[in-house]
Amino acid sequence: MLDTPRFTEITPTADIRPGRHGSRAKCLQRLIRMDLPVPHTVALPFATVREIAAGQMPDLVTLIALFDDQPLLLSVRSSSEAADWGGPGAVLNIGMNDVSHGWLSNTLGHEAADRLYLRFIRSFAIEVMRLDEQPLMDATTPAEARDTYEAEMDEPFPQDIAVQLAAVLRSMAHAWEGTSARLLRQAQGAPVDAGLGLVVQRMAQGMGPGQSGAGVVQFVNPGTGEPQVTGRYLGQAMGRDALRNRDKALYLTHDDRGPSLQDQLPEVYQELLEVGAACRKRLREEMQVEFTIDQGRLAILDAVRCPRESRASVAIAAALARDGIIPRSEALLRVAPATLSRLLHRQIDEGAARTVLARGVAASPGAATGRIVFDSAAAQAALSRDEACILVRRETSPDDVRGMHAADAVLTERGGATSHAAVIARGLGLPCVTGATGLKISHRQKTLTLPSGRVLPEGTEITIDGSSGEVLDGAVPTQEPAIDGAFRDFMAWSDDIRDIGVRANADTVADATLARSFGVDGIGLCRTEHMFFEGGRLTVMREMIFAESPEDRAAALERLLPMQRDDFTELFSIMSGLPVCIRLLDPPLHEFLPSEGDGIRALADALNRPLSEVKARVTSLQEYNPMLGMRGVRLGIAVPEIYEMQARAIFEATVAALRNGAMVAPEIMIPLVTARREVELVKRRIDAVASAVRAETGTEFTYRLGVMVETPRAALRAGEISETAAFLSFGTNDLTQMTYGLSRDDAGRFMSAYVNEGVYPEDPFQTLDVDGVGELLLLGAARGRAQRPDVTLALCGEHGGSPESISFCRLAGFDYVSCSPFRVPVAKLAAAQSTILANKTAR
Repeated sequence: MLDTPRFTEITPTADIRPGRHGSRAKCLQRLIRMDLPVPHTVALPFATVREIAAGQMPDLVTLIALFDDQPLLLSVRSSSEAADWGGPGAVLNIGMNDVSHGWLSNTLGHEAADRLYLRFIRSFAIEVMRLDEQPLMDATTPAEARDTYEAEMDEPFPQDIAVQLAAVLRSMAHAWEGTSARLLRQAQGAPVDAGLGLVVQRMAQGMGPGQSGAGVVQFVNPGTGEPQVTGRYLGQAMGRDALRNRDKALYLTHDDRGPSLQDQLPEVYQELLEVGAACRKRLREEMQVEFTIDQGRLAILDAVRCPRESRASVAIAAALARDGIIPRSEALLRVAPATLSRLLHRQIDEGAARTVLARGVAASPGAATGRIVFDSAAAQAALSRDEACILVRRETSPDDVRGMHAADAVLTERGGATSHAAVIARGLGLPCVTGATGLKISHRQKTLTLPSGRVLPEGTEITIDGSSGEVLDGAVPTQEPAIDGAFRDFMAWSDDIRDIGVRANADTVADATLARSFGVDGIGLCRTEHMFFEGGRLTVMREMIFAESPEDRAAALERLLPMQRDDFTELFSIMSGLPVCIRLLDPPLHEFLPSEGDGIRALADALNRPLSEVKARVTSLQEYNPMLGMRGVRLGIAVPEIYEMQARAIFEATVAALRNGAMVAPEIMIPLVTARREVELVKRRIDAVASAVRAETGTEFTYRLGVMVETPRAALRAGEISETAAFLSFGTNDLTQMTYGLSRDDAGRFMSAYVNEGVYPEDPFQTLDVDGVGELLLLGAARGRAQRPDVTLALCGEHGGSPESISFCRLAGFDYVSCSPFRVPVAKLAAAQSTILANKTAR
């Protein structure tokens, strides 16, 4: 074995390291250690490749002398530290020249030798010397190709293998340093100074007489991860020719559609199965193997982690853990949390043809096909006919929530990943594309004009791909969600490991049922305002808003009470044994009223009031800045009957659920708190309602009262607030808005420019700002715990499902995070991964 500072023979004992020579070099060494038939290989480390790029070539004469074949033909492949970082494509048959051509003509036959020589001249000229492709592809013989090369280069085609090899190494080293290659690998997480290794390997010919060829095989289905031999084999071929010429290639396993390698070379096929099993056991991974057959003899050229879709990633990791090949903790670390999100929704079929009509922000994952509708009424009508529909709006408001519940997907002209439409869609599990560039929506004419100028009337069928942000023409085939045994294993293993709770934001029975199926630790946020947007309830709610006297208001609230009570009773029954945190009414009252002419006229008819009076009342409730106006606890103090009705509904539901055998642990959360006195005022009224319900029903029950920390002042005064609050739940959606003085619905208009210019490292509405908002969380948590050591700390909102936020909360000592039901699996896996990594660091 020769080991110099500039290159190393790959042998079982050689000092080959992924961080020095790259992952491919290390994998080849492992294959050699497994006694697999790997051709002789030499590895060039990162440092040598950098020297080559700088003009310093290693001693190629010594390197070439390590190979003793005649004629000597070599290949060069890239070897980056992580396979996902890519690298220049392989160059085969280095050393092919006039002498080699003559030699191979005698052993392989003139036709095979010509193909090899012609292929190499083309490859060398186009990929290494960067000559125009077409003239070389027009050449049909080695002589013609050589003449074309010499005419373009004004020098003879190199015959010396050292000269050829030097040119190849130089070209690959320069390609790695190129701007495009650097940006692509950085997008995959590579550091700026990531190095490239190169492996020089003796060619194993697949173009000889008899049974010779090349192929690629993997041993699992790339879509599902189930055991299945897939790939292709092509006679008289090299490298990955079999994948490029599928129409001529053989199947690997017996197949009624055509001949197979299993039929023609059963012994070699069996060898390949043994190679796959050995790789799985020794490399602890499902591998894709590149192989060559030279006159019936198998050679293994390379093995890489087999490509796989999201479902297969989970299935493969789970199977390896179940079989004892890797520990469960490692299986959890092998899957990115976001991968689980793609398993919970329909996805566009990988092989489906698609025509893109428009592109926007991928705001909520999944895919759905339906006919365009432009308002909630049309969406609900479509639902009543059992017709799939896509709700299309300029932007959504609380008025559209009913339509979103009825729709199969949502498309908006404006907004971003944290807009109203995006947040609600993620909570409902609806595919959603926001901020679709170039769309023009006319609600009056009920048309959607595309960037191309094409006009789509209401009823046109389109497909929304919320995972990619694309709007597609017509119906596009989709794949069903994959909640299978592997997914359930991942959830169970995550629960065994994670040391921070994960609750769900759930406003409806459907939300709670889904959340319970994912094994949540309770409901961390039930937004009661969403319960009022259903048709019959909304009318009563509006009657309450229009009430002119306390008696009229009380009468309307009395009608709302049983509706809320029934909702809470169902939630308590579904979540029996788990805590349910109910947030009292938060939005300003004007959000329950229509804002457009048709809606206002319909409201006047429903209330039997003059149109002018209704318009005046709607106008009077408008605020200059509703987010900072009379909402949350301010509404509860100004109109206390609302919170009293909600508290009574909660407590009466608690009694009903207890009598039905459910174990109930209600929590009541006061929104938008800024001062201790606000909590005291609301708490006094709620305690009084609880005492009254206990006396009326003769049933004892307990409950916890806490606050939603959404304002910077609440975070700063968390110590005194916690004296009267059993829990502090940090609502980072509004806390981020108020910390930045920035509306999340408007941020999409300039946020990308801010991130690109380095003003913010990330969109703070998508990734928790640990420096600013995070400091408020730490201050609030520390001051709350200092005053009340047993106070429960939580984070709810969009950040609750973010892996980065979960790691932050875990380190900060929070008790749980809460997120939308469809993000619960992501949060549980992220929590488990954070725990595993923290334990590794501690050791």
